[in-house]
Amino acid sequence: MQLLRSDEVQSDTLNADVTANAHFLDMGGLDTPAQTDEGLLDFELMARIGAGEHEAFRQLIERHQDAVIGTVAKMLGNPSDAQDIAQQVFLRLWRNAKRYRPDAKFTTYLFTITRNLVFNESRRRKRKKELSADEREAHSHHLIAECPDRQPDAQLLQSELQQAVDAAIASLPEIQRMAVILRRYEQLSYEEIATTLRLSVSAVKSLLFRARTSLREALRGYLEG
Repeated sequence: MQLLRSDEVQSDTLNADVTANAHFLDMGGLDTPAQTDEGLLDFELMARIGAGEHEAFRQLIERHQDAVIGTVAKMLGNPSDAQDIAQQVFLRLWRNAKRYRPDAKFTTYLFTITRNLVFNESRRRKRKKELSADEREAHSHHLIAECPDRQPDAQLLQSELQQAVDAAIASLPEIQRMAVILRRYEQLSYEEIATTLRLSVSAVKSLLFRARTSLREALRGYLEG
């Protein structure tokens, strides 16, 4: 299986200027009314996929591939691996379509599968020790280090800011990182994140509070600039 527009996969870093970072760190105020029509379409497509309809599968991939690829890329920090994991996510949807029941929003189901595969890949990487914690910390510090002797122009500062935000998110504990990505980038509700991560709503809010605190600390030099 090949995902649509596979040649356009990018790391999808935060597109914001310095003055927008306080808003990025605000994890509240994102809950929106349920997209009933969209949800019903997803349910319909899954029913057709369960009956073996390839066209419905293609439509479902087209609707959700960007969200899955973006989430995987942000979680693993390597866009080149996002395609493989995303393909596994959609293959699982295909294989399990007959057993799918619309007990919750489809996107919750989708991101639960994504979460499981991402966490499995993270554990595999840890076993192989492809990237040590010390190396990762050193890389993050390198990206966000400030140089007081130079005054970068707006474009360069924007690029450094994006790198700093990505590095700060990547340095979060795995489950905090997933909660931040689902909340801020995919705009899932607290309840949906709780279902995806198999936590209580209060635990999700606590995770996001700790993540926000860590991100503010990591990005202090930019927020106070």
